[in-house]
Amino acid sequence: MARRGKSNADESTQDETGKTKLGAKGVKPTEAIAKRASQMLAKPAKSLRVKDLEDYLLKRFPADDAQDWDRTGMLVGEGALTINKVAIALDPTVQAISEAARIGADVLVTHHPLFLEAPDTFRPESSPALASGAGVWAAIQNHISVMSFHTALDVSRQAQLLLPNMLGFSYKRPLSAIGGSKSKGFGQICKVEPIDGKPQSLAQISAKCTSVFGRAPRVWGDADKDIECVITFGGSAGSFVAEALASDADAIICGEMGYHKALDLKEAGMAVIELGHDASELPLLAVLARSISDAGIDEKDIIVLDQSSNWWYPESIRL
Repeated sequence: MARRGKSNADESTQDETGKTKLGAKGVKPTEAIAKRASQMLAKPAKSLRVKDLEDYLLKRFPADDAQDWDRTGMLVGEGALTINKVAIALDPTVQAISEAARIGADVLVTHHPLFLEAPDTFRPESSPALASGAGVWAAIQNHISVMSFHTALDVSRQAQLLLPNMLGFSYKRPLSAIGGSKSKGFGQICKVEPIDGKPQSLAQISAKCTSVFGRAPRVWGDADKDIECVITFGGSAGSFVAEALASDADAIICGEMGYHKALDLKEAGMAVIELGHDASELPLLAVLARSISDAGIDEKDIIVLDQSSNWWYPESIRL
């Protein structure tokens, strides 16, 4: 068997008295042996399987917290596979799945699920509008496991604090708590701090939304209306009109409301600021990224896909 050469750390000689002298780097042979042994006994870096990640995220965002009609966790994938990279997106579109594969991801974690109603056709199309199982086909074809955390993420404590913190509001409580919880629920009732002793106006709050989210919202209500209490709500808030009115808030800031419901709220004295469904929920991807990192995936192996330009305002185009 070939004998390995000595490293500088292992080199040692004996002087004329028989005492061992230090090697070239001042390391005694016994120390070098101990160091090498500790390296050999060190535990290898733990690899994370797809199922391990799903289990961890389900502890953060339990399926029991989700709405009955929702889909939570992994809908397509193989739990036993080892994870190299994770991609994150708001929507598991065919394009997002293809992009995840292109960057070498094994898993795509999204907010919205791959499907709600079970697909009935599976074909290699560019959209579920052409074949309801187009996303499932793309995931299997590209060997991508897809897991989603939708309403379970919406009601989480992390989500409760997200929009209020972004807009500088003081969070008070959920608009519609789940299961008697004081920290989980849909929507957030917040106090709006005055500026120079004066309540902020709807126009001021709307301008802040434009600045924070990078696009102008649609606003219902008097621009001069004083806003002292506001509801923030990611995504669609149309099912929570009664709770909103019962809260005595001055305005609701949401992803979308729907024309007739927004009109009804305005006539009832509550202003509405519609951010756009995706604009209000894209910040949730940061919550998912942090949770995936906490699960044990290196931050350099977590990639957030850009889905911020699904739609645009024609006013921004100058002809």
